[in-house]
Amino acid sequence: MKQEPPRAQAAQPSQSDSAATSGLPMQPMVGESTHRPAVNDNATRRVEYVDEAIRSRRSIRAYLPTPVPQATVEDILSVASRAPSGSNIQPWQTYVLSGEALKSLTTRLLDAFNDPAQRLMHQEEYAYYPREWSEPYQARRRKVGWDLYSLLGIGRADKERMHGQHARNFTFFDAPVGLIFTIDRHLEQGSWLDYGMFLQSVMVAARARGLDTCPQAAFATFHQVISAELRLPESRMVVCGMALGYADPEAIENRLVTERAPLNEWAHFLN
Repeated sequence: MKQEPPRAQAAQPSQSDSAATSGLPMQPMVGESTHRPAVNDNATRRVEYVDEAIRSRRSIRAYLPTPVPQATVEDILSVASRAPSGSNIQPWQTYVLSGEALKSLTTRLLDAFNDPAQRLMHQEEYAYYPREWSEPYQARRRKVGWDLYSLLGIGRADKERMHGQHARNFTFFDAPVGLIFTIDRHLEQGSWLDYGMFLQSVMVAARARGLDTCPQAAFATFHQVISAELRLPESRMVVCGMALGYADPEAIENRLVTERAPLNEWAHFLN
């Protein structure tokens, strides 16, 4: 399996950087044309930056303790809020945890996960995965799981270490920032599609600032613990969580690079 070396952290732009100096398009003035050309003097550089942010995004499962300033998280979420949503309803609600708030939630989650009796009392409110697996999805799922366990030296019969690795989800893999995403229960499937675009925007905006993430559906199973700890209104459903921070370059699990199917297997061009 191809492994890539740990990424160097990208330089973070100054808060004073303006659209004019960064080469990004400025918002039009009142009465000014909103047409923005696809090609300009900075087009090649802009494409490279955006492509690199997308391609370098990976699910990182070990983080440095380096703090992430709240202002940086605010910038990431503000940029991500430009994600599209049907009729601009913007269905996302985000809870940002760090410090004692993060520690309190992770402690309660681990208590529930590590107690077999408690664990049986929790289940997700929505089906993230199919009820019955088929190919090629089953093979892809199994491969990424065993690729990760192989890096960590976890054998197929080592149930205790498997449990321990899964438990790391509930510490946000030791990231200094944990994000919990919720949605209003009465919203329909279209809003969940919108939510996915928002989550991707969060992860890409984080990469642009030299940060890493791991989206985590595992939190949905323990929505009751999360709802109680964060005092969520009954109208809110937990969508997922996400770790946010700087990748630990020494952690072997961060060498995992997942494969992608070639374009000709899933893109259909009709002329």
